[in-house]
Amino acid sequence: MAIGDIIVGIDIGTSKVSTVVGEVNNFNQIEIICSAKEKCSGFKKGKIINEEEISLSIAKTIKDAEDEANLKINSAYVTVLGKYITIVQNSVLKEVKDKYSGISVKDVTSAIMQVKDIEVPDDKTIIDIVPDKFILENGKIVNDPVGNLSSSFTLNAQIILADKSYVKQISSVLKKAGLELDGLVPTTLASRNLVLDTNELNDNIMLLDIGAGNTDIGVYEGNTFIYTNTIPVGGDNITNDISIVLNISQEEADKLKKQYGLALRSFIDNDNDIILNTYNGETRNKTIKSSELIEIIEARIEELFSLINKDITMQGIKTKINNVILTGQGITNINKSDVAGKIILNIPVKMSTGRLVSTIKPSYRTAFSLVRYIASRPFTKSVSSSIDARLEENFFKNLLEKIKDFFYS
Repeated sequence: MAIGDIIVGIDIGTSKVSTVVGEVNNFNQIEIICSAKEKCSGFKKGKIINEEEISLSIAKTIKDAEDEANLKINSAYVTVLGKYITIVQNSVLKEVKDKYSGISVKDVTSAIMQVKDIEVPDDKTIIDIVPDKFILENGKIVNDPVGNLSSSFTLNAQIILADKSYVKQISSVLKKAGLELDGLVPTTLASRNLVLDTNELNDNIMLLDIGAGNTDIGVYEGNTFIYTNTIPVGGDNITNDISIVLNISQEEADKLKKQYGLALRSFIDNDNDIILNTYNGETRNKTIKSSELIEIIEARIEELFSLINKDITMQGIKTKINNVILTGQGITNINKSDVAGKIILNIPVKMSTGRLVSTIKPSYRTAFSLVRYIASRPFTKSVSSSIDARLEENFFKNLLEKIKDFFYS
């Protein structure tokens, strides 16, 4: 990344759109210039159901950010759910041009461009190349091979493919908001370095990002991104269940979920009475036990982890996972969710304790992690979004050409 690069990250969620604008400072760290969010219901169960509504919400966050930062935003990066992503593992053996001078940046970037030469299905398109590890001629594994004396090296990388139809749809949504698309990044790939601590980054981890309407799965073997998917269940499903079963308003259901949020009835200390203020039955008010409320929450939490368990078991990757990390606004206010997850998955589960998690407001964490991920991409020439009124080349005229521009030639 280059000092002064300004990166715009947009996270389109089930209940809101969040935008974060960050700048790379003199210490090569991301400094947040501004952030904005707007309610949005144009995205349901991982699908865009109303392009116009999403575009309007994006445009509103962009205008708020522009007004706050006194700049003009012309393009942005966007998160993408795991259900639209396919990960292809690939490796390439690269001969060094001058073995006596050591491995050069040009050798590395040439290998990165070479490793993307895979057969891409007609309905997919490459959106990212993630260099994983470099193996020198003597077998030594390094994160950055530049300067090492070796006549050759092997690059292992993940080629990230996205559904072409979804890429076009997102590009269309952004254009309606007056923006070009800089690129798409899987949600759990962006979040990984924000929500995991140092030890977890080197472990075999399943990251579960539980939002309002979806749960995104990301599975890693150390640094290797091996699987991602989306389960269409989140925090709003719990609220809806409470509202329907208790026959109360969504607002009261959400308030009770936050106030009494507990994933397991066995952890109830005191089975209090709860007066339902918006009960729609024959009586004006109704009183229930807190255990009745928690039973509803427990059933949905159990369903969520059961669906996740089924997915990773069918994929044959469950045995590779040592630990599970929970993050996301859909789960953080439900106590003992980690215990419920451990019971169903039979894998250790914990809430995220990443050092930076507590420093970022929950509403902006995913968008911020996207900006941070883009800024930290290795061997890149420039990652800046288009700022001010300058006309920039349309990113999606040729996605692969844009990817090439990320790297030194």
